[in-house]
Amino acid sequence: MAGPVLVVMAAGMGSRYGGLKQIEPVTEQGEIIIDFSLYDAMMAGFEDVVFIIKKEIEEDVRARIDGGAGRHLNITYVFQALNDLPPGYSVPEGREKPWGTCHAVYSARGAVKGNFCAINADDYYGAQAFSLMYDELKTAKDGAFYDYSMVGYKIANTLTEHGHVTRGVCDTGEDGSLIGINERFKIMWRDGAVKYEEGEEWIEVPSGTTVSMNFWGFTPSFLREIEEGFPEFLDKALKDNPMKGEYLLPTKLDELLKNGKASIKVLPTDDRWFGITYKEDKEQVMASVKAMKDRGLYPETLW
Repeated sequence: MAGPVLVVMAAGMGSRYGGLKQIEPVTEQGEIIIDFSLYDAMMAGFEDVVFIIKKEIEEDVRARIDGGAGRHLNITYVFQALNDLPPGYSVPEGREKPWGTCHAVYSARGAVKGNFCAINADDYYGAQAFSLMYDELKTAKDGAFYDYSMVGYKIANTLTEHGHVTRGVCDTGEDGSLIGINERFKIMWRDGAVKYEEGEEWIEVPSGTTVSMNFWGFTPSFLREIEEGFPEFLDKALKDNPMKGEYLLPTKLDELLKNGKASIKVLPTDDRWFGITYKEDKEQVMASVKAMKDRGLYPETLW
């Protein structure tokens, strides 16, 4: 793996959607959302992909990937296992929930050695996002700070028409770097504007506000930071929330920012993000990707 690596987090099940939404076809040709990300990544220059999956879905995922994108990209599969924990720790009795997105990336520590980016398998990010990230990762190098990055989306380009969502609203500096992320809940279109609910009030958010959609770029130092911080997370989680505590990427990155260890460059894109949060979203996603094919942005058959 000589160049930047694309890491795809594909181990989760869609709790609100219900079922294995990562492999739901969204085109008449049977393509799934990740096919579009893999195509965009390939066109941007990525050659190596690491899929993080659960062992029990390996056969289903391989059936979708190996005969398509797998013929054009170097794909490695690694497994996110609940019992993949630091020495001296064990899974609490009755826990079934995965340990979160930091743990997912931790699962790829044996397969990733250089600069890499991480995305969700069930989200569409847009071609520009992969070009921006690939160009950034080609030269990213830690100096006085860890040299990380994040694709930033306009909040209005990330909303569903079928319910409310949670978004990480970004606070950025004059130099375009990330200062912090504020989680906002129950964000939706309301009276023609983007608003979120806080208490009994609906607070408007400018439609161009930058949000994070979990498209991150890292140097190898992040894998080390995750590994070194895992015992501290577990000590707290096993005490306070043993069944559902999660080791999350935004939380870890916020910690590194506050401790003055990392700088995170925001890479702004005008592309629309979409995903299947609710069952009703699938029809909209299918219409969107068909429209992009009709406009020539993608070939009729990706692979």
